[in-house]
Amino acid sequence: MSSDFIPVADPKAQVNAHEPEIIEAIERVLASGRYILGEEVKAFEREFADFLGAGFCIGLASGTDAIALALRAVGVAPGDEVITVSHSAVATVAAVEQIGAVPVFADIDGRTGCLDPSRIAPLICEGTKAIVPVHIYGQPAPMEEILVIARRNNLKVVEDCAQAHGAEINGLKVGTFADAGAFSFYPTKNLGAIGDGGAAVTNSPDVAENLRLLREYGWKERYVSSIPGYNSRLDEIQAAILRVKLRFLSEANARRRQIAERYYAAIDGERIIPPSKIEHTLHAMHLFVVRCCNRDALQNFLKGKGIGTAVHYPKAIHQQSAYADRIKGAANLPRTEELYENILTLPVWPELTDAQVERICSTLIEWSRS
Repeated sequence: MSSDFIPVADPKAQVNAHEPEIIEAIERVLASGRYILGEEVKAFEREFADFLGAGFCIGLASGTDAIALALRAVGVAPGDEVITVSHSAVATVAAVEQIGAVPVFADIDGRTGCLDPSRIAPLICEGTKAIVPVHIYGQPAPMEEILVIARRNNLKVVEDCAQAHGAEINGLKVGTFADAGAFSFYPTKNLGAIGDGGAAVTNSPDVAENLRLLREYGWKERYVSSIPGYNSRLDEIQAAILRVKLRFLSEANARRRQIAERYYAAIDGERIIPPSKIEHTLHAMHLFVVRCCNRDALQNFLKGKGIGTAVHYPKAIHQQSAYADRIKGAANLPRTEELYENILTLPVWPELTDAQVERICSTLIEWSRS
């Protein structure tokens, strides 16, 4: 790979941008002698909750665990049905099944790529317990409409915010609308650790307490389990690194949106279709995903110009062999299936230089005119 190749993501660039602060944070943890659930985790939980406007934040080992434990914490039990989407990372469904619950797929809105509220009601039955809307690519799902349906049917809601750190609806950050919100700190996320990590947020003291118990064997006191739990703890070093990166998250998100605006200006809207702009929402721009009927040709053209792309994801969850023919609702997902024929992700990480962004824009214009 040549030195001027532009990757679709570059988590190392963010580490490099804040390397002195990150090294200082790591050294602080090493010197403390406390490596699990110490002061760094407590401080990060306070700071991330404040950033979001949430009442409580509980650090966990991964974003997948964050969804799973949040569902458990709001009362979802083995055998309960959970309505979500097939247009997501497999982690969303893996988390549902991790706790013995049963995923049910609803189709997406063609503009947002998020859960279509109008597709929820026909799937609700006696066994339905919760809804997991996914803020896919950083685009907020229509939470107000989803919550109306949930309240009408006495259902819990857990937001999958793995790609949406800092995304907003009417000025309020996602993760704070529902019974709980789940975040991933995988290295490529808008707020990424240097390893795995996750968190669940909530405004409910009871849900927060359930999450604290669930993440560490159900302990109220050390070595004494009051409920069956898990081992899912955000470690001190990752929390310290996240504290550094959190200070720059709003600035990094603004840079992502600045890059996205340059793509919007360069894309013709015919051969290449950009993400829809949804009123009253602030997209986190975790991924800038275009649609193109000649997706493979566009991807190859960009690769030939030294520009990396990706497909998020090559297949919808219900199309993958581990889940094919066994998930309720999978037979009625026409918008999801249509989307997967055309999507392509462009680089939008905040450390891209202006020259790199201009090169990508020029290449997109060149392909559209060819």
